[in-house]
Amino acid sequence: MADTLKLTAEDGHEFAAYLAQPEGRPKGGVVVIQEIFGVNSHMRSVADDYAAQGYLAITPALFDRVKPGIELGYTEDDVTEGREVRGQVRNEEALLDIAAASNAVKSAGRIAAVGYCWGGTLAWLTATRLSGFTAVASYYGGGIGGFATETPHCPVILHFGEKDHAIPLTEVEAIRKAHPELPVHVYPAGHGFNCDQRGSFEPKSAEIARERTLAFFAKQLG
Repeated sequence: MADTLKLTAEDGHEFAAYLAQPEGRPKGGVVVIQEIFGVNSHMRSVADDYAAQGYLAITPALFDRVKPGIELGYTEDDVTEGREVRGQVRNEEALLDIAAASNAVKSAGRIAAVGYCWGGTLAWLTATRLSGFTAVASYYGGGIGGFATETPHCPVILHFGEKDHAIPLTEVEAIRKAHPELPVHVYPAGHGFNCDQRGSFEPKSAEIARERTLAFFAKQLG
């Protein structure tokens, strides 16, 4: 079962969030953090999948800071628009929305976060700057290199593609060097390999990363 909630961040900003509920008692909560395309059908399907695995999953509409209801596809024009909108949302503002989303699912027990693309970077910042999270998974977060010196407050798993045009392997190695204690996985894939609506979708890599993330969450959330 799914629903759309209206949440309020600490700074008073009101925004929408997609909530996907599991059958029976939740194993915990998962905040699913969007790409630069809004809470579109793909991000909702990701939340639905986590709910199917037993988690109370919520996806905050971070682009509501600019304009409510932005949902983009994956054409070149969509990428351009997504980058423009993303540039109008400060990371600090997005983290306020992520914190509000986590509060909305805290009744489920321990909380994890998983993010993709821009959301992958925000997932890293969630681990380093927000409290209340038990585990974080990041997929191809292109901005993590700039924040690699920050220390996570919870266990983190990271996924990257070796053919990613936006994230050179030198940056991935820098993250590994800064945090040798963290699992950093690299796949024979490009940017966005988890998204089945993109030309860069790589199903085998996506499935392996999903299995690793689910095992990671199951271990950490107990």
